[in-house]
Parts: sequence; C-alpha cells; structure tokens
Amino acid sequence: MKNTIAERIFDFLKEYPPFNLISKETLCEISRNVEIQYYEKDQIIFDQNDPPQDNFYIIYEGVVRLYRFVDDKKINIDICDEGDVFGLRPLIMNENYTMGAAANEETILYGIPTHLFKDIILNYPKVSQFLIASFATNTRDPFSDKHKGKLFANISSVNKMDNSYAETQSAKYSKNPITCSINTSIKEACMIMTGHIINSIIVSENHIPIGIITDKDIRTKVGTGVYSIFDPVSKIMTSPVITFPENITVAEAQIALIKHKVSHICITKDGTDQSELVGILAEHDLTMLQSNNPIFLAREIKSAKDVETLKYIRTKASELTRGYLEQEIPIYFITKVISEINTAITKQIIKLVIKEIGTEPPVAYAWLAMGSQGRKEQLLMTDQDNALVFENVEEEDYEKTKAYFLNFSTKITEKLNIVGFEYCPANIMASNPKWCLSVKEWKAQFKDWVKHPTSDKILLSIIFFDFEYIFGDKNLYERMSESVFRYIANKQTFLGFLSKATLDNPAPLGFFKQFLVEQDGENKDQFDIKSRAIRPLVDAARIFSLHHNLKINNTIARYEKLMEVEPQNRDIFESCANAFKILLQFRTSQGLAKNDSGKFVDINSLSKSDRLKLKSCFKPIKNIQESLKLRFNVSQIP
Repeated sequence: MKNTIAERIFDFLKEYPPFNLISKETLCEISRNVEIQYYEKDQIIFDQNDPPQDNFYIIYEGVVRLYRFVDDKKINIDICDEGDVFGLRPLIMNENYTMGAAANEETILYGIPTHLFKDIILNYPKVSQFLIASFATNTRDPFSDKHKGKLFANISSVNKMDNSYAETQSAKYSKNPITCSINTSIKEACMIMTGHIINSIIVSENHIPIGIITDKDIRTKVGTGVYSIFDPVSKIMTSPVITFPENITVAEAQIALIKHKVSHICITKDGTDQSELVGILAEHDLTMLQSNNPIFLAREIKSAKDVETLKYIRTKASELTRGYLEQEIPIYFITKVISEINTAITKQIIKLVIKEIGTEPPVAYAWLAMGSQGRKEQLLMTDQDNALVFENVEEEDYEKTKAYFLNFSTKITEKLNIVGFEYCPANIMASNPKWCLSVKEWKAQFKDWVKHPTSDKILLSIIFFDFEYIFGDKNLYERMSESVFRYIANKQTFLGFLSKATLDNPAPLGFFKQFLVEQDGENKDQFDIKSRAIRPLVDAARIFSLHHNLKINNTIARYEKLMEVEPQNRDIFESCANAFKILLQFRTSQGLAKNDSGKFVDINSLSKSDRLKLKSCFKPIKNIQESLKLRFNVSQIP
C-alpha cells in the first residue's frame, strides 16, 4: 500500500534546498520519517535557551518569526515563509537555541529528524555547505543572489533541479598511479609499494589497467602461505579492475566502492578498462574529503579522548581554512566556522581536565575567551587570551576555591598549548591569578579600570572588552557583562583614554606613502599587519560599540550594526568593514603559507597588485581614527 502522505512530503521537499541536492532514495527515507506539526498564531515552536529538539524545520504552509531577547526586550530577528529552513542549531551544534521561533499565523511545519540528517551531511558536501552557511550567517538561502554577493563565490546558486538528485562534487584522486607489469614478482611489487609508501599497485600493459594488488591481497594470499613472494603478481591480482572516467563524482565513487566491495577505483580516459590509466581513487581519498567537513570535525572533537587527537583535528581545521580561502568563500563565514571549531576544542579540553582532576569544580564558574577568539576572529593558531570567573564564596573558603581553579586553569592552558595555541607572552591567561577571579573581584577590577585609567589598565581593559563565554555557568558571564556595560555607560572620558591608546598605535604608512616596516629584530624590514593595520580597525569598532552600548563582539558585526546606528557615517563604517575583511583574509593566507601567525608580512615578496590592495585598506583606517579624535576629544587628554 502506498504511503500517500510521504509522497506528498517528498514532492514538496524536492523543490527546496538543500533537499533538492539529495538522492531520490535518501529523500524518500526522510519523507517517511518527517513529523508534521501544526501551530496556531503566536504559538511558540521553541524559545530562546530551550534545549535542542530532535528536529529542524521547513515551513510547508504559513509564516514563522524568529526572535531574541536582549536586555529583557523581545526583538524580532527575521520572518520565514514557505520553503524556508530554520532551527538548525540541534543539527550543527547540539546546544540550546540562541533565538526563539513562533508561528506568525496558522502554520504547518515539517520536522526533519536530525539523526537522519547527520549522515547525509557527511555524504553530501553541498548539503553540508548549505546548512552550515545558513547556520553561520542566519541566511536561509546563503546561495541566493538576493543577498549581497554569493556566499560561495565559485558555486552557482542552488536552483531547483528537475531531473537530478545526484551529488555533483567531483572526487579528488591521485593522478600519479604506480604500476607494474603482469610478469613482475610479488616480492618486487611489494618493494615498489614500500618505496612509494602506498597500499596498492596497478598491474598494467601498455598503460591499460588489467589488475590491482592491495595490502589486503598480500596479507590474505601471500602471508597465509597460499602463494609465494616469488610468484608473478597475476596470481594474486584482482581483475578486471573497476574503472570510471576522470569526472567521477563523490556520490558515484561512494556507490561504486560499496557496490563492488572494493577499496580502489581506476580512473581512465574514457572510463572503461580498455583505455589509458590516468589515476587511482582510494576509499581513503573520500575519507579525507569527509574529514575536512566541519560537522565531521565537530563530531570528532566531541568524541576525542586525549589532547593529541584534538591537536590533529585542529590541524585539519587549518586545512579547512586553506580550502575555504582557495574557494574564495567570504571571510566572515570562515571566521564563524573556525571559531565554532576552536570553541568546541576548548570545551572538550575543559571536560578532559575535569575528568583528569577527578572532582567537579567546587562552585559555579565560567571560562571566558578574549582577544581574537573572544571576537570569533581567530583563524590561525595564535596566542591564548582567556580568563576564568567563579562564584563568590565565603572568606574562609576563598583560598581553597582559588587554588582549585588555578590548578584547573593551568591544566587547560597547558593542553591548549599542546593543541597549538601558544601561551600569551603577557600572561593574560586564566592560569594567572590576576585573570582567575571571583565575580566580586572582577566587578571591582572593572570599576578600577574605568575610574583610574592608567596606561597599564587601559591596555588590560582593551583586551578584556572582547570577552566571550565558552563553557561553564553562562549566568556568571552575563552578570559580568552587565556590570561592564553599566560601568562604561556615559563614561566619555574613559572612552577618550581608550581612543588615545588606539591612536598611539604605529601608522601603516610613512610620510612618503611607503610601508612602515620593523627597523630591527628578527622581523626587520617586515610589515606588522596586525599592529599597524588590523588592530586600529578592531579597536575603533570596539570603542564606537561601547559608546552605543552595543553588546556585540565581532568586528565585522560591530561595523555592520554601527552602519544602522549612525546612518550618517555609514560610508566610513562600511569601508572599515571591507578593509578589515581584506586584511584578515590577507593575514590568514600569509600565516597558512608560512605556518605562523601571519603577523609579519615581507612586503618585498608581494606582487604590485597585492601591495596596492593592502594600501587601499589604509584610507579607512585614517578616516576612522580621525572620527575617534573628534568624537572623544582625544586632543584634550593628557
């Protein structure tokens, strides 16, 4: 008997991304498991901070509004209608919702089971790209031309596919296959495989593949004594080989490996076993493709049992960053994805440390990230900047409690260092007693920084004003955040001191418009892109945001919000946001190329176009610094 409801669901889903990218058989399975839900007007679907549900949603009929509470005020974020996907957090992060959803009118939803979709994400890279992009940017169709630019510069918009559900991404394979002749002995073949550090060798005649030997063949047919190492390879080779043309897709490769129960596929000119061999595709190649999927990495992080595994995963995240940059994916999206990975690694390290210590923390606490990680801009493995806040305790319990959290924090920073995040040279880490304090102590410190803004306190406060919650009791973080903004409110003089400290940073260009480079030391004649170009933009965004009481950390998000708050200065803020994106992408590319923090750039090694591109970012810096001078009367500050 036909399941007519499932068929109707199938007919609806196939018209909308990302469901139009999934095979017919898989989409049928999803359709059979969809949960149909009806909501009356204003009925809550899920609320902000609710635990994750078992589904994410696509709207079949009606309208849904997304909202968020800020300072106890309900703000509508977006409106979704037919075909829109929302509620992705349980699928991507498995954490509480950061916004709520309610029916704007009578609404029918299709609830898509997240447990079914997690395997789909691993097997369909474009589905993964779509969902992660939607989640990271809060854009329901991130490939749409309706939005500013395309999220993925080299991927065409996801349009409705009338005839095909196949995953179209091309599979990567080795274009240098190692071969031997049919008369080669098994011993010689093994020596060739060992010399090239490979686990298979293709037997060919006149460049035509006629068979293949793998490590498994040697173990099961030679190691067991069935054949001698002096026998010819023809005795143990698998023949005929499975062949495909050069444009084989990921989906085709996966299906072929399963269907034929093989671990390798030969790639030939025309896809037959009678044409010239051009490559070899191994099951390992597809595994590597999946391992560069951020959702795969997130899953691996959560199951990691030791810090060495986390270190390996973080190197994979660097490869992911490199791939995103090569695909010209917008830097704002890249920062969100990599920041989520960095956060997940830190959370897992904290869990490992608690297990290692053997006792739960004595009171509530929160682990905080600062600096670039706090702003969600840490693409490279740079220095640590972190802090810890713990609940107030009685005076007689203070020393014991503080001792626990210092030991706790030291173990965490040590493990972060093993992963690849260097210790902070200024010791701004939770392992430092000055950065591991109770709520009461932190509040007193904020107050002191604001009331007595000496140069040292200004520098410390600049770092701290980008703090972000990572793990623990979020209520402690929120209490601290409230106190920070309360102390800053209407403190124009303090913001003036912050501005002065920012303007004291070295300028990027000299009098004759040449790059100002380091005059001595190991980085002599190199340009400090972090201090001279990126930091002024970061600092200015922070100061203007504090001025407007904007509780936003990310630099790009700050400038975008400032465009709304000060429409008369929109051009300045927009140019700063664009300059920051270019500079951050440039620094990241340099850092990946040199395997360092990307802070210093060898100007002489740059092409003329790259030098001009960098210089084009300096005018917005000058403009925003002039705005700081005027807004906060910096000239009046001693």
